[in-house]
Amino acid sequence: MPEASGSDVADESDYSIFENKSGLAEDMKFLASMPELCDVTFLVGDTKEPICAVKAVLAARSRVFQKMFYQAPSPQRKKDPPPKENKIRLFLKRSSEPLLNMQNAAQQPNQHHTVIIEEFEPDVFRQLIEYIHTGCVTLQPRTLLGLMNAADYYGLEQLRKACTGFVQCCITVDTVCALLASAERYIQYKCTKSLVHKVFEFVDEHGNEVLNLGSFTLLPQHVVRLILAREELRADEFTKFQAALMWSKKYCDSNQNQDLKEVIGNFLEYIQFHKIPANVLMREVHPLGLVPSSIIVNALAYQADPTSVDPGKLSPHRVKHQDRSLSVQSSLQDQYGSNTSLSSTGSDEGSDEKQHSGSN
Repeated sequence: MPEASGSDVADESDYSIFENKSGLAEDMKFLASMPELCDVTFLVGDTKEPICAVKAVLAARSRVFQKMFYQAPSPQRKKDPPPKENKIRLFLKRSSEPLLNMQNAAQQPNQHHTVIIEEFEPDVFRQLIEYIHTGCVTLQPRTLLGLMNAADYYGLEQLRKACTGFVQCCITVDTVCALLASAERYIQYKCTKSLVHKVFEFVDEHGNEVLNLGSFTLLPQHVVRLILAREELRADEFTKFQAALMWSKKYCDSNQNQDLKEVIGNFLEYIQFHKIPANVLMREVHPLGLVPSSIIVNALAYQADPTSVDPGKLSPHRVKHQDRSLSVQSSLQDQYGSNTSLSSTGSDEGSDEKQHSGSN
């Protein structure tokens, strides 16, 4: 029957082609792991960690690397006329030029390059090099954002798409703080904008869970303030106060010269104490001596008679969202951490984007 003959042809074609992609990937991974077989060493990150690679492989996989290593601008020649030379010397010079050019051409491919990479972390760049040599990489939440931006920076479109597809499933309660922390380093890249947008949406949806995480204390101070100020954050105000207290204690443990009351004071304006029940205020908050009495009094007075207190004194720094664009701009200067401007803006307009210049 026609179906049978078709299957026979398919079987014959299968037997005529042999593929061993996994073996090739392992061999290429071994190649990149042997410095004596590589011809370029990248010194990556603040620690200048050495990561080796093969220039020809990099150039074949990335046009950015190809321009970096094989399309360097030739030095400009002087326009001044050459001095007059003796005819015999001129003849000998011209006769030797082809030989010298051949020697230079033979030496150039074997030249070992050293390139400094400051834009990316060593773990991120190592994964990038592994993908370029083998076509395989294990995506991890901790390095996902860096790898996504590195793929975009070096023109590896398929890897960038893979990272983008992995984003949605890797944003969980366990990883959300790590993703926000990594966003600090790569905030100047355009891929970070979309990830931050999705992460803040997740934080809004799971506010109480995120604020109770131990990893919440690892966030920079201005990111903590940005989260606490969000109007759409689904978290009760006492949980917000506890999160601010937890972060402040952790910071003071690492910085013995800092006063706890001063540190937590940076967060109090983003907590609506009048929404905390009076018995909780008097039993859990007031005895700590960290919240000014005026705030406690205003909160209690509002609960007794809402018309007796100016609403502007209760929550002056609540961030409102318009058209669900999440256009929250953190212009707050961080006294206790990075002063990088972290935004949860969903749009890429007006952002400073690094171009694929390859000018490492």
